[in-house]
Amino acid sequence: MADSTDSLQRSPLNECHEKLGAKFSEFSGWLMPLEYEGHGVLAEHKAVRDAVGIFDVSHLGKIRVTGPGAKDYLNGVLAADLNKIVPGKAQYQLLCTPEGGVVDDMIAYLLGDDDVFLIPNAANNTTVAQILAEGAPEGVNVVNQHHDFAIMAVQGHKSPDVLATMGLPTDMDYMAFEVVPVGDSTFTVCRTGYTGETGFELVVPSDHAVAVWEKVLEAGKPFGIVPCGLAARDTLRTEMGYSLHGHEISPEIDPVSAGLTWAIGWDKPDFRGAEALRAIRANKPARRNRGLRAVGRGIPRPGMSVVPAGAGLDAEPIGVLTSGTFSPTLRIGIGLALIDTSIKPGDKVGVVVRNRVEEFDVVKPPFVQPHVR
Repeated sequence: MADSTDSLQRSPLNECHEKLGAKFSEFSGWLMPLEYEGHGVLAEHKAVRDAVGIFDVSHLGKIRVTGPGAKDYLNGVLAADLNKIVPGKAQYQLLCTPEGGVVDDMIAYLLGDDDVFLIPNAANNTTVAQILAEGAPEGVNVVNQHHDFAIMAVQGHKSPDVLATMGLPTDMDYMAFEVVPVGDSTFTVCRTGYTGETGFELVVPSDHAVAVWEKVLEAGKPFGIVPCGLAARDTLRTEMGYSLHGHEISPEIDPVSAGLTWAIGWDKPDFRGAEALRAIRANKPARRNRGLRAVGRGIPRPGMSVVPAGAGLDAEPIGVLTSGTFSPTLRIGIGLALIDTSIKPGDKVGVVVRNRVEEFDVVKPPFVQPHVR
């Protein structure tokens, strides 16, 4: 009988994870490390907050858009304003539906006016590439490079020490990147991440991935580096209140409701979904993304109902949990929820946890002080 994971795609670093005793799970059609033997989610999370960890996020998408006017073409499609950054800088971006929902969020690396590298989510890479290719003018090429690169995230306040030991650049602004040599090729070092800590993401050609991964681990030994799985990545990003596609944003959840108005170039003449998003902003959404912090011992999970404070199990819901977890840093339950706009930070609500209603404070994320800059 065939293994149920046989059809899943593998990272170029898959064998490295096997040797490290990784526990694997399916992520958007990829077999990726969930956590590692001898560590576990709590220890991996703590390593990033206290020192440094390394994640394999090679399942993320990779798309190259090149040709005369590539940047201008993308700026007329994506929501944020690419004219606000210069070559050597990266930008958080949204590709929206005509109705104002979110096809995907991504990081755009601006290499030049004629060269932009995009990192969307794994599940949406093909869809994003197709949408961009279908609308591209003559001379602008959209190439799906999903399997051409590995991506490693080195995160934590000691991450600059690790990279400096390798001779890699670290003295760069947040969301800036540099291209450096590796073997007979190059790779990109960018001051980005998804944990809320000082960190870097390395975009490495797949055939050099193992060598770079092993060098990072070796350089990181004096600084206590720990390999981290995607379970810790999720608890870290939830503590920051960062949106995850399919949870806080989706084709059905617009960025205004999600609290991502800062990621929209409102002054641009046009972009995909602009008219719908301007109407949503003008009319004000019915629900907004809020942070929830447990008063007691309740642990929220995605899909749980939010009800008015003091209400019972049969109360009409006023919202729904989009993300929820136990916070390893705070040692309590935290979550993100799409809630009626009448509910503000400072209020209390109830969350239906199994067969009871648990009390939560409504707060403005992040739940933990960020150190990305």
